[in-house]
Amino acid sequence: MLARRLRRRELSAVEALDAHLQRIDKHNPALNAVVSLDAERARERAAAADAALRRGEPVGPLHGVPMTLKDGHDVAGLRTTVGTALFDRVAEEDGTVAARLRAAGAIIVGHTNVPPFLADYQSANPIFGRTGNPWDTDRTAGGSSGGAAAALAAGMTPLEVGSDLAGSLRLPPHFCGVYGLKTTEHRVPLTGFFRLPGVPRSVRILSVLGPMARDLDDLELALGVIAGPDGLDGDVPPVPLGRRPRRPLQDLRLGVAPTLPGATVASAVRQQVERVAAQAADAGARVQERLPVLDWEALHELYGALMGAVTGLFDPEAELRDEQRTLAWYLDALERRDRFVAVWEDFFQDLDGLLVPPAMTTAFTHRDPGPIDVDGELADYGGHGGLLVFCNLTGLPALVVPAGLDSDGLPVGVQVVGPRWSEPRLLGIARELERAGVLPGFQIPPGL
Repeated sequence: MLARRLRRRELSAVEALDAHLQRIDKHNPALNAVVSLDAERARERAAAADAALRRGEPVGPLHGVPMTLKDGHDVAGLRTTVGTALFDRVAEEDGTVAARLRAAGAIIVGHTNVPPFLADYQSANPIFGRTGNPWDTDRTAGGSSGGAAAALAAGMTPLEVGSDLAGSLRLPPHFCGVYGLKTTEHRVPLTGFFRLPGVPRSVRILSVLGPMARDLDDLELALGVIAGPDGLDGDVPPVPLGRRPRRPLQDLRLGVAPTLPGATVASAVRQQVERVAAQAADAGARVQERLPVLDWEALHELYGALMGAVTGLFDPEAELRDEQRTLAWYLDALERRDRFVAVWEDFFQDLDGLLVPPAMTTAFTHRDPGPIDVDGELADYGGHGGLLVFCNLTGLPALVVPAGLDSDGLPVGVQVVGPRWSEPRLLGIARELERAGVLPGFQIPPGL
C-alpha cells in the first residue's frame, strides 16, 4: 500500500507524484483516461505533505497519495465538465468526496474521462474525446467510470471514486480488470457530485458513489474515508461500516446465477461465474444456484420509469409521461420499489452473497450505441443493464472483482451482491476467494 510506504518515508510524496505523472505522460496519449490535470498544485501539495512528515505532524490514512477523480466530482480549482459543455466550469469548492479525501491526506491530481451526462456504457464526449482500454486500445474501457477504470489499470492512479446509476461502477472495472464497489444507496454523500449550481438535485435515489482500486485493501481504506453523513446530504444515515470478523469459506453461504431472467450473457463471462462458484464450493463454501422469486420485467420497467423521472424532471424536453412529473406517481413508484427491496431482504436472510455476471460481454470495440455481438447473436446495446440495475433499484451493494481472462486475453470480472449495508461482508467474501486461489487478483495489462 502506497500510503504505508509514504508514512514510513520509504519514498516521498513528491517522488510518488512524479512517478504517477510519468505514467500519465507515457500512457495517457494512447488511452485518454486523464482529461484535466493540475500537476503544478499537486506538486505544491506533495511538497507540503513531505514537510509535514518531517515535522512529525499527525497524518491521515491517505497522506501524500496522488489520485484522480471521475469528472463529475467538484474539486476546488479544477475543471469539471461531466462530459458536456452544459456543466463545463471550474468548481469553487470541493464536494464532500474530494474534501474527505483531501482531509485524509490524498493529493487530487486531475479528473478522468466520462461520457456526456455520465449516460453511456462507453466513455467518449465532444470535449475530450474517447477513452481506450489498456488491454486493447481498440476497445472501450466502459462507462461511465471508464476513464477511472482505465487510469487504474494503467497505473496512472492508485485510487478512484466512481458513480453508479446503471452500473457505472461495475461495468468499467469488469472491462479493465480492476475492482469497483457499488455501495449501498445513501452510504456515501452525493454532495458536490454531478452538480449544476442553482438547480435542485433530483437524483436522490438509485445513484451512488463508491471506490475503485487495484486491490481490496485500498478499496476498503477509501470506503472508510468517504462513507457516512456530511451534514449536507440529508439522505445519508449514520450507519457504521464496522469490521466483520474473518469468516473462512467453509462458513460462507453463496448463491450463484450465471445469468438473470431476460438477460443475455456471453459464454466467456458466464463460464467465469460458474468456475468461481464451483471452485468456491470445492474449497468448502456452501453454494447454491438460486434467485429470488420476483417479476423481473416489472422490476426493470419500474427502474426505467424512476430513472427517467429523476434524471428528466427539470428538463421540459424529457420524454416523460405527464403522470411521471407528479408527486402521486412518484410516491406510488416508491411504494412498488419498497416491495422489491423487501423481496431481496428476505432472499439474503440465509445467504452471505450472490455471484452474478457484471455485463453481457467482455470489453467491446469502440462503436456508436447499437447492437452488440454476443456469441454470434445480436443483443441490445443497453442489455448490460439487465445484469446491473436491479442493485440500483433496490439499493443493494455490489462488488466487482477480477476473475481472470477470456480466450482473447481480455479481463472478466465477477459481481458479488449482498444485502444493504453489507459492504464489509462483500469485501470479506472476495478476500476469502482470493486466499483460496479462486480469484486471481489484479493483473497488469500486457505492455504496461
